[in-house]
Amino acid sequence: MVPQSSPSTASGSLPVAPDAGSPPGPSGRASRGWRGPSSSTLRRVFVVALGLNLVVRLLGAATPGWLRTFDSVGTVVLALALVYLLIRVLELLRRRLLWRVRRRLVLSYVLIGFVPIVLIVGFFLLGGMLVLGTVKSSLVQLSFDEVVEDAAGLVATTVVDLRDVADPVALRVVLERRIRGVEGRYPLASLVVVPRMEDVAPVGAAGSWRHTTAPPGVPGWLAQEGAGIVMTGSPGRRVVVARAATVIDLAGRVVAVVADVPLADVMRRVQASGGIELIDMSVPIAMGGLQGGADPAAEVERVSLVPDGQPAAVAVGFVWTADIDLLDWTTGEQIRGQVDFRVDLATLYDRVGRGGFASSFFFGLMILGGLFLTIEAVALVMGFALARSITGAIHELFTGTERVRRGDFSHRIRVETQDQLGELAGSFNAMTGSIADLLKQAEEKRRLEEELRIARDIQMSLLPSGPVTFPGLAVTAMCRPAREVGGDYYDFMPLGEHRLGVIVADVSGKGTSAAFYMAELKGLILSLSQIYQSPKQLLMEVNRILSANLLDNRTFITMIYAVVDLEARTVTYARAGHTPLIYVPADGQAPGRSQVLRPDGLVVGLHLEGIVEKFAELLEEETLSIGQGDLFAFYTDGITEAMNEESDLFGEERLSRLLEEHAHLPSDEIQAQILGDVEAFVGGAEQHDDMTIVLLRIDDLPE
Repeated sequence: MVPQSSPSTASGSLPVAPDAGSPPGPSGRASRGWRGPSSSTLRRVFVVALGLNLVVRLLGAATPGWLRTFDSVGTVVLALALVYLLIRVLELLRRRLLWRVRRRLVLSYVLIGFVPIVLIVGFFLLGGMLVLGTVKSSLVQLSFDEVVEDAAGLVATTVVDLRDVADPVALRVVLERRIRGVEGRYPLASLVVVPRMEDVAPVGAAGSWRHTTAPPGVPGWLAQEGAGIVMTGSPGRRVVVARAATVIDLAGRVVAVVADVPLADVMRRVQASGGIELIDMSVPIAMGGLQGGADPAAEVERVSLVPDGQPAAVAVGFVWTADIDLLDWTTGEQIRGQVDFRVDLATLYDRVGRGGFASSFFFGLMILGGLFLTIEAVALVMGFALARSITGAIHELFTGTERVRRGDFSHRIRVETQDQLGELAGSFNAMTGSIADLLKQAEEKRRLEEELRIARDIQMSLLPSGPVTFPGLAVTAMCRPAREVGGDYYDFMPLGEHRLGVIVADVSGKGTSAAFYMAELKGLILSLSQIYQSPKQLLMEVNRILSANLLDNRTFITMIYAVVDLEARTVTYARAGHTPLIYVPADGQAPGRSQVLRPDGLVVGLHLEGIVEKFAELLEEETLSIGQGDLFAFYTDGITEAMNEESDLFGEERLSRLLEEHAHLPSDEIQAQILGDVEAFVGGAEQHDDMTIVLLRIDDLPE
């Protein structure tokens, strides 16, 4: 027996079965509402629009203009029809699936219970991959940086050994000795001494140079030294090496010492230690040496980092990409490359998931996961039971917050229960009673923060911006403020072609007042340094001016001022209650023995009767002969009085010993070493004072 079709079905509209739970319409059937166009009409619209589009595609450029207009209109109508169809489908799903309350609750259970669990699990998986990939990327970058530093160190030690070598045979002996010193760590390391581009014959080489041919010369951009990850070789046989080079004068001839460290040993070490397999490297095609045989249309060239014939070391894992800084050996530019590597999950599991503690940890993690699922299910059940009481309390809280938002702090919520919701209502009432005081405190805090920000900006603006350059001197300076704004100040005043004034000061106290006193001091120093050639006379004049203006006896300034005269080969200095000056002579002048210079002097700015005469009486000025390579250290008490958790001070003795041990290093490296030792000494203790240090080395004295 064939059932009869309803009129709506016969006309081609979308059939909707009667729902026992649907509200009855006037005729006793389910109410449908506005039905819109029938499905047959939609089909006709689809066919006409698709037909027009197909005809236009077939005719191409020969399509008449009027037909193109109809095709455009048909495309718009087709898009509108698709949107309408989507709305009809969603409406149908809503009627069929969400009419019953039970189905709505089921959907609520899915959205509240199941979906969050899936999202949380996915979030932790993706987050774990991100953290692991980032950590491994850092490990890869650090490994590359380490081998570049080793290559630079190999060049540096070789340069030291070649300082007095002129014989080619002795030169090769030095190179081979240096290669033997590093072949245990880098078997493929190579050294070569090459001339400038205009020369022809190489000077000497050592090492295997199996990875590539030794460079015939150095590029024009290399003025002194350079190091980085370099890609070399011919197209199809590219290799990636860590290369470092330094230009030196060897027996009257300008040459360069170049060291290559291939990355094969580095890759094996990274793979063995971190569970990482380096796959390949993407290098921009613009790097030197690639234009000759590479495809001009390509943007990057991929270089395999897996040795030929070596099987894959990582069985199960995921691929990650790390950015690597590359050096264009032809131009000297820094270029960004990428390294693809695979993270070994098996190695990660071996290091984390095995062992007694790790097994217990994973077992506890599973228990926590089960508890999480159980609590989630119980929370769903209890949520519906507590909904009514919670919504009532929330409504009261909402009403109260609206009153408070309008400025009515006298409103109170009725406390009707003795449970946590009642406690919440009581807490809200207590909060509204003290909210005015909180607003005042917040305003005061913002004012103090703004004052500290202004003071810090003033303090930073007083210090020299950028590196300090002065012919014949190597100057490195640093000021690291503590959490509060301090009063450390340093500056440099050129006093002529061969004379430089150096000032380091420390204003007592903290905050905005110290920053403003620094500003006043800077103006005085810049003015008086051009008038008074003697450090003692300058400090006396500064004290005379400030002692008449600093009316608060709790505020004073300690400072040390020195004038370096390269032509006279002297340093003249005076100290006004400041930390001493540490002097480390160069080789030949008591090498390895630092001197702590402490001329007498009183602090600047005391507002006392007769202080100007007493200051001049106590202040001493000393002059010291200098030689090339001498090192001077100016600093504030934030360095020597840095305190660890046991309340021990870093001390001048420790600082002097550091300067003695590292006096042969460049000034910036000495500064980094000092700061590193201070941080290691302090540990977790809080920094209470600003740390300022100025290192001055005599590099070149005029004849």
